Amino acid sequence: MSGHSKWSTIKRKKGAADAKRSKMFSKIVKEITIAVKEGGSDPEANPRLRLAVNNAKGVNMPKDNIERAISKADKEGDNLEEMTFEGYAPNGVAVFVDCLTDNKNRTVARVRAIFTKYNGSLGTNGSLSFLFETKGVFTISATENIDMDEFELEIIDSGAEDIEIEEGIITITSAKEDFGNVQKKLDSMGIEMENAGLQRIPNDTKSLDVDTSLKIMKMIDAFEEDDDVQNVYHSLEITDEVIAAME
Repeated sequence: MSGHSKWSTIKRKKGAADAKRSKMFSKIVKEITIAVKEGGSDPEANPRLRLAVNNAKGVNMPKDNIERAISKADKEGDNLEEMTFEGYAPNGVAVFVDCLTDNKNRTVARVRAIFTKYNGSLGTNGSLSFLFETKGVFTISATENIDMDEFELEIIDSGAEDIEIEEGIITITSAKEDFGNVQKKLDSMGIEMENAGLQRIPNDTKSLDVDTSLKIMKMIDAFEEDDDVQNVYHSLEITDEVIAAME
């Protein structure tokens, strides 16, 4: 989990650029739209929407943008569909891609093209599910107001499995079933989450040399740059050497 946590911290820093932030805003608007379609426009009564709004605040999306996205979602939500794709990058690195799209044919073509361009292979849905486990992942800022000893006791009691601190960011991992309990505990403690959600965590990771890893990360970046892609998960071990080479 440590490699995953470290890479999440790096991605958070990289996301500060305006172009990256605009892309993040676009993805969150889509998540808000599908959440409203699924459970209505009241965040208090719709956990998925509440989570999307929280994540929007975590990347400093303006309040007006959030409210506009919610109000427009009723009209535009019917156009969006969720899709997932599974395949392999070179050297047997598993890749899982989550999409939200208004054009399934376009999305299938784009995803297949990225796998092909970077010498990967698109598999059938369900073929890689055993390689990943869905976990709840929360990130919050490690401020002076948090007594870590007391915090860890309370959050573990609510269902947290793992707590890591990396460069001022606390990453909490829980079982999928305990996601709601941990979220409620953080809310009750008055702690604002920078990001929270269910993520696919690889059961095993592949450690490759830096050059090979960088080539695979170009594939991951290509997926993340695609407007239809919401999340990309993979089984490549992100070592300190790989991170250093990417910075």
